Amino acid sequence: MVMRTFLVYALVELTVLGVLTWSVGLGWTLLILLATSVVGVALAGSQVKRQILRLQRTRTDPQGAVADGMLVALGTVLVFIPGLVTTAVGALMLLPPTRSMVRPLAGMLLTRGIARRVTVVNLTAPGYASRGDFIDGEVVEEQVYGRVHEANIVPRSNIQPRF
Repeated sequence: MVMRTFLVYALVELTVLGVLTWSVGLGWTLLILLATSVVGVALAGSQVKRQILRLQRTRTDPQGAVADGMLVALGTVLVFIPGLVTTAVGALMLLPPTRSMVRPLAGMLLTRGIARRVTVVNLTAPGYASRGDFIDGEVVEEQVYGRVHEANIVPRSNIQPRF
């Protein structure tokens, strides 16, 4: 699976570079690659600092801040991976307006990924139907009258640790 993903990544990046070089020339392609890398790194640095400050200040809605923090981290990683497509996608994840549009998609993909990897465990015995939302048991009410030593209560200082 990892090898297939890397192969698709390499093919997409090479195709984009080939088409860009064919359409604007090698010099402009190299200039575009350099410009997207510089802009991506500058954007990553500013957004990482801003996100760390936001995470430190956020007390009311930590979910949005944590989701944005994860998207900023992913965008930063994508900016540093060589290639025009990954740098552009990473830069889009670093911009706050596009990050708010990507957040629901990222949540859906994360949920699907977790659901695919987590198995559901059925704790009921085979052939035993669930009886509802209660626990079968017995309530025993007992009052202990007397002094503490008569109830077999051992003070904490008398308990010896076991190693």
